[in-house]
Amino acid sequence: MSQISEQKSTIHVALFPTSGMGHLTPFLRLATSLVASDVRVTFIAAHPTVSLAESRALSSFFASFPQVSPKQLCLLPIDESSSSTDDPFYRHYEVICRSCRLLPPLLSSISPPLSALITDMSLISAVLPVSRAVGLPNYVFFTSSAKMLTLFMSFHKISVRKAMPGSGDNEDVIKIPNLEPIPVSWFPPPLLEEEDNFLKSSLIQNGKSMSDADGILINTFHGFEQDTLRALNDVNITSGLPPAIAIGPLPPANFEEPHSHPLAWLGDQPIGSVVYVSFGSRTAMSRDQIRELGDGLVRSGVRFVWIVKSKKVDEEDTEGLEDVIGQNLMMATSGAVNGLVVKCWLNQSEVLGHPAIGGFLSHCGWNSVMEAVWHGVPMLAWPQHGDQMINASLVKRAGIGIWEESWGRGEKDVVKGEEIADRVEEMTRDESLKARAVRMKEAARTALGADGDSGRGLKALLAKLSQNGARFDC
Repeated sequence: MSQISEQKSTIHVALFPTSGMGHLTPFLRLATSLVASDVRVTFIAAHPTVSLAESRALSSFFASFPQVSPKQLCLLPIDESSSSTDDPFYRHYEVICRSCRLLPPLLSSISPPLSALITDMSLISAVLPVSRAVGLPNYVFFTSSAKMLTLFMSFHKISVRKAMPGSGDNEDVIKIPNLEPIPVSWFPPPLLEEEDNFLKSSLIQNGKSMSDADGILINTFHGFEQDTLRALNDVNITSGLPPAIAIGPLPPANFEEPHSHPLAWLGDQPIGSVVYVSFGSRTAMSRDQIRELGDGLVRSGVRFVWIVKSKKVDEEDTEGLEDVIGQNLMMATSGAVNGLVVKCWLNQSEVLGHPAIGGFLSHCGWNSVMEAVWHGVPMLAWPQHGDQMINASLVKRAGIGIWEESWGRGEKDVVKGEEIADRVEEMTRDESLKARAVRMKEAARTALGADGDSGRGLKALLAKLSQNGARFDC
């Protein structure tokens, strides 16, 4: 019997993501890669989802991969009055964590028995006690960068009190052993608050629990984060650190629905002439900033496709496009040969892979970074929240994008259209950015090959699971 056939007959993995497209998308792509390796996959999705985009993505995925077994974790009722956060996605995380006590009967219903559970990084503190109680190996899927992982796992051990505003002993950086310091300005602001908050408590709890996992899978590759991956595995940043396995960049999959309207418009544009502008599934810019951004795009004279988003949750984003961007900007872009403005969810990877795309103005969510790398598209980084400043630093360091750090996170001063136009033009004129982006694309695709670092990492994981066989038995 071949090795692949043996894996198919013995390996059964369950995947359990948290809410938000930023987490769901890489989990679906990981599931696709496992299916391609003849692994039996069960996909556990929290129900209900927090956004319409998630529901559509799950429906499309299960329709495309009938061999994947769908399971629902039906969430406990949401008590918004007792929630520690106003963010709808973080509130959903809380509910999923509280509902994890319902996992044992769900896991026991899965047949044949599981070889391992792969859990989202933000759920590991809630899920690990369950998996340990039933003797099921539990791997973490870290859906951000390896550099962010070092902060995630070290935060509970480092002191940030002296870096807090007004502390009187303010330092510019936080030092993590055996790694270059991380500027305090790159930290998500809630982590620097003196009082406890949801993000800070969640990171501390999950960071502590991650050391007890059987391994950590990361959607990255050595050609992009070689030094950090080497430090994670060879230098032993924290005691008892499980193996950190690079398995990325996870490529886009055929279940991700195409969107004909933008693609039809792009088909009429010259090769490499269009800048794609998107700030992800969660970023909702202020009305003033949206209009300055639009003004900057028009001023730049560069062709663009711009995805406008004014609410965090898509089901609440009901205003018309003209209401959001204003009548003047609507007139400036309506019917213009150089601009297309849309207000809907798109297949971003498909847009980035179009020959007409020559640049990407992005918030630097990790999926967006990896998709830009996969397609060889240079970037103009404008991080907004969370891990995005750390991600932007990696884009800049790799030489595949520019980052205007003075713009901050878009939370205070409005960046004017003139500045945005200047940086957009700079990105599109820089031939060295384009050349390095193409080289990084080649490195990314080599990494996933049979002889690449990420390809070998996934193969070694499957070999280990195949040797272990089915482990879960109620």
